[in-house]
Amino acid sequence: MSNAFFYDLLSSIAERGRSVLKIKPWPKDGENRAESLVETCRALVAGRGEASGVALAAEILRRYRALDPSDHAAFFRALADEFGPDRERVMTAIANFGADADEAAASDIHYASEPRRHDLFRRLNRAPGGTAALVEMRADLLALMNQNPSLAIVDRDFLHLFGSWFNRGFLVLRRIDWSSPAALLEKIIRYEAVHEIGDWDELRRRIDPADRRCYAFFHPRLVDEPLIFVEVALTLTPPAAIAPLLAEKRAHLSPNKARAAAFYSISNCQQGLAGVNFGNFLIKQVVEEIRRELPAIETFITLSPVPGFRAWLETTEDPSIAPLKNAALSLAAEDNWRTAPEVAARLRAALEPLAAHYFLKARRPDGRVIDPVARFHLGNGASLERIDWQGDLSPKGLAESYGIMVNYLYDLDEIERNHEAFVNRGQIAASSAVKKLLPAAPSRLRAALPGALTSNA
Repeated sequence: MSNAFFYDLLSSIAERGRSVLKIKPWPKDGENRAESLVETCRALVAGRGEASGVALAAEILRRYRALDPSDHAAFFRALADEFGPDRERVMTAIANFGADADEAAASDIHYASEPRRHDLFRRLNRAPGGTAALVEMRADLLALMNQNPSLAIVDRDFLHLFGSWFNRGFLVLRRIDWSSPAALLEKIIRYEAVHEIGDWDELRRRIDPADRRCYAFFHPRLVDEPLIFVEVALTLTPPAAIAPLLAEKRAHLSPNKARAAAFYSISNCQQGLAGVNFGNFLIKQVVEEIRRELPAIETFITLSPVPGFRAWLETTEDPSIAPLKNAALSLAAEDNWRTAPEVAARLRAALEPLAAHYFLKARRPDGRVIDPVARFHLGNGASLERIDWQGDLSPKGLAESYGIMVNYLYDLDEIERNHEAFVNRGQIAASSAVKKLLPAAPSRLRAALPGALTSNA
């Protein structure tokens, strides 16, 4: 009721404000609508009236939605060029700080250097539906970034403001089950990004049984629009493959008998909020929810994909793993490796050490861990617990990682220590079982895989 009341109030203010606005008519097709929209943005930033400002913001958002996508780049380029900080004001503040370096002068520099884009976005956010519209606007901007790197400065402003507007204090955790509104359940099907949900029956198998859970974060200004959600399986032991968890006919487990909670799918729902980190808060709060409900659960673990492994293996030129890489690629090229036990065993003996190297040794040029899922969980304080051979034999799993999945363990006593070690020193917390998989010296590799390595060394 409070959200509806607030929205109705904003709409009322906007309607009243429209009566005093004098806005130029929207240009006809073929004329420069992007420039007209920018002109209206200038008027919004220059204005001071509350009601007229809300009305003008609503009109800008309406016109932006009507803008042809081909004009988006011109609009964002104008925001980058014209809505930066007031340079004269910045230089004056710097000069004042040089003459009298006190806190007030330093604060003046801070406020003077703020881009006018911040003020524009804040004012647009006051319009009815403004938050959702700005999230969609940033999604459009992200789609243009590769071809227009100069627009990164506009994206940085969006990300700065979204980091405040969507901080943990505003987020609401809700459990999603079969009794949730149909429109919300439909969004869960649409937004699932890890393991596709084929139909309503499959969705029900994931959220309705007593040994399944689904939780999502919501924001008060985006009603019934999930920001991120996680699917959880309650199990006896940590799972090593995804197919048994998603099987149509499986044995259900009484929650009271469960000893592990497996996070097997985490999906971000809003493209326009990419880079705003909800996942770490989500997992930790879900852990607390499950512990409160089911105190007998001792293990909190993920069953995670490895989306970058195959692409890395096929392109890496790391000489330290060249013999093992050649062996693995040769074996993986054999059509029968999934059905011939001997070939599969040899491929496993090659791929598991390579996967351990991928996580523990390989790095991007900037020094970061290559795999995005690994960066997420390790950055949250999880440890790399196990590499799961043939964890996902779906076409997607085979294309991304030759079917390999991994378990990240959330040990509540070690999370903070692991997080600090990873963020500050780049150290990866991993089990002894994973560390033992690291490739040995080439001579020892030949002894372990003579058939595969002799012809490819």
